Amino acid sequence: MKPDDPDNPKAWSRAYRWYVTMFAALLVLNATFASSAPSGIVRELMLKFTFGTEVATLTIALFVAGYCVGPLLWGPLSEQYGRKPIFLVSFFAYTCFQVGCALSQNTASILIFRFLGGTFAAAPLANSGAVMSDIWDADTRGKAMALFAVAPFAGPTIGPAISGFMAVAGVSWRWVFWLLTIFAGVCLVFIVLTLPETYVPAILVARARRLRKETGDDRYWAPLERSEMSFAPRLKHILARPFTVLFREPMLIAITLYMSFMYGVMYLLFEAYPIVFTLGHHFNAGISGLMFLPIFVGALVSVVLYILIFHPRYHRTIQQFAPNPVPPEYRLEICMWGAPLYTISFFWFGWTSYPSVSYWAPLMAGFPMGFAIIWIFLGLFNYTIDAYLFVAASALSSMTVVRSLFGAGFPLFATQMYETLNPRWASTLLGCIALVMMPIPFLLKRYGSRLRKHSKYAPTGDLPHTLPVKEKGADEV
Repeated sequence: MKPDDPDNPKAWSRAYRWYVTMFAALLVLNATFASSAPSGIVRELMLKFTFGTEVATLTIALFVAGYCVGPLLWGPLSEQYGRKPIFLVSFFAYTCFQVGCALSQNTASILIFRFLGGTFAAAPLANSGAVMSDIWDADTRGKAMALFAVAPFAGPTIGPAISGFMAVAGVSWRWVFWLLTIFAGVCLVFIVLTLPETYVPAILVARARRLRKETGDDRYWAPLERSEMSFAPRLKHILARPFTVLFREPMLIAITLYMSFMYGVMYLLFEAYPIVFTLGHHFNAGISGLMFLPIFVGALVSVVLYILIFHPRYHRTIQQFAPNPVPPEYRLEICMWGAPLYTISFFWFGWTSYPSVSYWAPLMAGFPMGFAIIWIFLGLFNYTIDAYLFVAASALSSMTVVRSLFGAGFPLFATQMYETLNPRWASTLLGCIALVMMPIPFLLKRYGSRLRKHSKYAPTGDLPHTLPVKEKGADEV
């Protein structure tokens, strides 16, 4: 498709593309908000269904476990049928499963509906990043991804506050799921009315069908219609490839472990914060939910600083390396700032969690944590795309699955860990793990170019990895 073709998503108006970007981020916010919403009504669920704390935790863990299955389905399907049909089908089913949760009469039904809801809610997690790639060029995509990166972490932080205040107000727990139903339903309507198809091969299929219908000439066809590999073998290939890439790449294994640890800790905090703030400081569920907001604020501030400081610097680096691409290691600068800050935040939170210490101290530990999470996430995410290039989708899919496994697993042992070790030593343990992982971006910055030269999947290993030396007098007027 030509760059100036009116059907080319990259040729649409900037205002419209920014609308699509913000709407895609809203869909991710919807999914991640639903993942943490039950944390504010755990007590009500335990009373209704007469199960223990561990089973109550499954209402969050199983939803996140659905994120492991979803990306492996929705990514390949979107490359076969286009982005919009997948969003339509998945959000319709997701909305229906929220109704199922709201009407659940027993433990089995609510747990099953939560898992299925998470599986279908994973569609925006799998495909919204692809939508960014469809509509933006490489330079502007950095800004779009920076704003988009807030959504996966904003949703989990606002969920406990909203559901907590609903519980405090005496609203039935079912209304939390009715709220999720309404939110998903409204998004579904906007998908139908305003979300365009952004996948160029699918756009070409629609154009070919239209021309065949208008002209009666069957010679019009699109490449996607004549794909040599049928869907079943292609799906098998796509499902296996992410893990083949992952297990053969030491760099990707290290990055995946670091990002998965951060994601798991995010969901672990839904069990840790009530122990510190509800039991320790005697806050109700609503106020305890507000304790997550500094994480969200820290994430917002980090995005603003990235756009104002690091993105312009990276743009200048692009010009300096032209016509060659910028080495992936230049993406890691923000990680080298974020990693120490992330480690410090655990010790800050843990050793200020005494009930005798003002709640402001552990509360504000969330600010550097949220700040660091976004910088580490952005740096490693962009590094993976730049380093693996042609297999970036497979690399990111494997990261998403492993990350979701950590997100589903960490809450299951969080309560026991914080009750057994107490908040000080439990947080210290997490801080020590973060400390062990902290050198990963520094090592990649130092040795990444060498590792890429020996990689089977990183085609950027032979390109220049230092700034080119300017010829004498090149800058003279």
